[in-house]
Amino acid sequence: MKKDNWFVFVIGLATLALFFVPTGFENSLLVKDIQYVRSTVLSVDNTGLDNFSIVTTGEQKLTVRIDQGTFKKEILEATNILLGQKKIDKMFVPGDHALTVLRLDPSHKKILEVRASDYYRQDLEWMLFACFALFLVAFSRFIGLKALLSFVFTALSFWKVLIPFYLRGYPPLLVAMCIVLTCTVVITLLVAGLNRKGLVALLGTTTGIIFTALMAIGFGYYFKIPGTSQEFSESLLYTGFMNLNLSEIFISVIFISSAGAVMDVSMDIAAALDEISHRLPNLSQMELMKSGFRIASPIIGSMTTTLLFAYSGSFMFAFMAFMAKGTPLTCIVNLNYISAEILHTLVGSFGLVLVAPLTAIIGSMLYTYRKN
Repeated sequence: MKKDNWFVFVIGLATLALFFVPTGFENSLLVKDIQYVRSTVLSVDNTGLDNFSIVTTGEQKLTVRIDQGTFKKEILEATNILLGQKKIDKMFVPGDHALTVLRLDPSHKKILEVRASDYYRQDLEWMLFACFALFLVAFSRFIGLKALLSFVFTALSFWKVLIPFYLRGYPPLLVAMCIVLTCTVVITLLVAGLNRKGLVALLGTTTGIIFTALMAIGFGYYFKIPGTSQEFSESLLYTGFMNLNLSEIFISVIFISSAGAVMDVSMDIAAALDEISHRLPNLSQMELMKSGFRIASPIIGSMTTTLLFAYSGSFMFAFMAFMAKGTPLTCIVNLNYISAEILHTLVGSFGLVLVAPLTAIIGSMLYTYRKN
């Protein structure tokens, strides 16, 4: 317990340090003479909008009340520009909360321009996270608190280390593997503890992730899927990041995406074997291994389907559009972004299929090591 507490303390300090570490890509121009505040829409004027069938363009005029910052409670006129792109356009109605951009003069005492950028969702996001954290801690107590710490540590590792290293042009596969393995160590040992269960789960997860990475690299090469098939990838190139290896970043995302599911399977089997070895300490290594295999079988079956749900759900609209046009299945499965999702699903599933028996073998060896 003392070792576990010290480990939690160290990871807590590391998480706190990550929170204050700058990414190196902060843009002072985006906040110079600018305030981003929440406002409440009081009224709207849609006379400046033009409708062309299902497309709407033009300027929506708003009357808003500022709810934050220096100009709190002031009533101002704001604009909302519609570009005819439903993916990014928004139509405000009275009562909406808007993320409002105030452009100020150099003295910051006068407002030069007021623009409604998007719906203000930050409060709801924090409330949802708080509910998630409270439920997790209330249900799992100290383990839930450690799981929450691992959640925050992983999120900060991605935002403060992984993404900046990608943007700086470091080798994507090496960077991703280092970050994923580091997060795996932290998450596994925080949740399972510094004991045999944690070691079994860690070794099983690490093996599964390495195998998944090798599969992603090998099949990613033969699939010939360009990194530009992913959304916002071309925007990076146009922004000036021409040195990025988008294909390797895409391949690294494959084993990053499946790492959580691999960890879940490994942890489930390690915890089950730990309980069996405590309840039935006289089981031999072979008997414990067979029990692990029997436990792993239904877990593998359900988790592979879980990956199918997770990955294909985001492409439901694309599938609907293809079906509405009567696109042949052969054309669909050979498209870049559809092939990318197939690669995601199958490589992740391969990792799950391998990690389950490997964790069972590793667990049977470690849990019976002292007896032998």
